[in-house]
Amino acid sequence: MRKRPLLALAAAVAAFTVAAAVPASADGGAVLTTGSAGGTAAAAGDTLTAPLATGTVATLYSSATGTSGVKCTSSQFTAKVTGNPAAPGTATESVTAHTFDPAGCTSNVTGVLGVTGITIDNLPYDATVASDGTLTVLPPAGSVIQATAKLRTLLGSVTCVYQAPSLTGHAGNADNSITFTNQQMTKSSGSSLCFANGFFTAKYAPVTDAGAPVFVN
Repeated sequence: MRKRPLLALAAAVAAFTVAAAVPASADGGAVLTTGSAGGTAAAAGDTLTAPLATGTVATLYSSATGTSGVKCTSSQFTAKVTGNPAAPGTATESVTAHTFDPAGCTSNVTGVLGVTGITIDNLPYDATVASDGTLTVLPPAGSVIQATAKLRTLLGSVTCVYQAPSLTGHAGNADNSITFTNQQMTKSSGSSLCFANGFFTAKYAPVTDAGAPVFVN
């Protein structure tokens, strides 16, 4: 097995937040709508959720072009809408959870036997979603986005901690998705089995609000 810690969240976020992009948008409607583009405005306090897109995996690899690290087949984020102005504009959210099921996580890093846990720390995170689909995830003031991967190795348990000042993703209306691509996180602690950098990639879809798909306008 080689290496590639994992996150998430973080990304998730890893984890994260809302859906949409290829802006649909008409002046006067809200940035985030449910059911259809230009539909019912998502209300402040609404909870948005999304699993990994069907047939995809979340990965934390040692490089942007490599395939060594950790991958997971089950992950989900949860976010709460905190502001949803008229479009065009920028909606705000609070990312309250970003989880990975260790039963669906594996590693191909040499010396690693399995993944016992992956957590996204320092939640909640703040998130913004612009009408053009740009999604930005930021930690609370004075904190960092952080992912912790616990691995089983030939020498026992190893903990790898990765941090980033922010994460950037993209929301797409075609499939109500949020995509993070090669978001770089830097190792803050861990053994030599932990790569110096972890690159997080994941696609979450569909993003829903009480079961209804979420669109960005």
